[in-house]
Amino acid sequence: MASYLLKRLFLIIPTMFGIMLISFAVIQFAPGGPVERVIAQISGSDVAATARIGGGQGDGLAGATNRQASQNLGESGSKYRGAQGLDPEFIKQLEKQFGFDKPAHERFFLMLKSYLLFDFGKSYFRDVSVLQLIKEKLPVSISLGLWMTLITYLISIPLGVRKAVHDGERFDTWTSGVLVIGYAIPGFLFAVLLLVVFAGGSFFQWFPSRGLTSDNWSQLSLIGKAADYAWHLTLPLIAMSLGAFTTMTFLTRNAFLDEIRKQYVLTAQAKGLGQRQVLYGHVFRNAMLLIIAGFPGAFIHAFFSGALLIETIFSLDGLGLLSFESVINRDYPVVFANIYIFALLGLAINLLSDFIYTLVDPRIDFETREV
Repeated sequence: MASYLLKRLFLIIPTMFGIMLISFAVIQFAPGGPVERVIAQISGSDVAATARIGGGQGDGLAGATNRQASQNLGESGSKYRGAQGLDPEFIKQLEKQFGFDKPAHERFFLMLKSYLLFDFGKSYFRDVSVLQLIKEKLPVSISLGLWMTLITYLISIPLGVRKAVHDGERFDTWTSGVLVIGYAIPGFLFAVLLLVVFAGGSFFQWFPSRGLTSDNWSQLSLIGKAADYAWHLTLPLIAMSLGAFTTMTFLTRNAFLDEIRKQYVLTAQAKGLGQRQVLYGHVFRNAMLLIIAGFPGAFIHAFFSGALLIETIFSLDGLGLLSFESVINRDYPVVFANIYIFALLGLAINLLSDFIYTLVDPRIDFETREV
């Protein structure tokens, strides 16, 4: 197992290099860029979707260049759309500030060198370092991902076990119908429904409609803070977990059904063991192998997927919303930092899942597998 893990660790290096290279190449061919965005702001043609970051975030680079541009108007043309009338020297200064005065390959390797030290630089349009920006948004995404995973496991595993025990009976049939309907409903649509019904939209105002905490959170007691935190998370977690319940429940049900039909279960029953003894003394460990070992992967999936629309609907300022706004605004340091961190976490979680497999069932030997 040690040699297998070592091989996997070494494979992370070329994998990360490939991910960053492809991402960097795609960005180079994508239309627009930070220079074009600043030019659009100067000319007054910047749209509202991209203007969200420029305003209200401190005196960043965009504000400084806007002031400088007002003094650098000229009559020369430019390769940038909308730059007609701007002094070419100003455009060159702008390219230098964003790092576009260097060739693409040089910028790529300089970026890799910095990222190896977890130095992600500063945001183009926010007067703050990228790492600090991610740290500020991380608690929201971790809260959503961690609690969604825990709630999904706590509900889906007992439900899946019971469905397996009552396979084909009325309980199994109607719960399957409810789960399939829940899976078919888009999470963002259900989130809007929850807001309208339970957050003061048209009916009840039982839950807050925005944010992770109340305005007076710092003045609350420890119990009050925990209650306020749970109160704000209730609706977003329900909206995000709707489809996850179905996947995990059916996975648990099918895993238990597969084990229940094996010969060792019949042997245990023939020896006079009761249903609970057979189920939890013999079946449980084998059936839960895939589910327990997949916990890190389930968490990382909940952490990264489906959060963007939920964060937007409930005004939760997390990594999903940050990534989307960074792409829209061509804030490349934030975009590449998110790609780098997410990819590295994903590869590490996959490695951790393999390690947990061997802890849950020592019979599994990855040494015989081809990496």
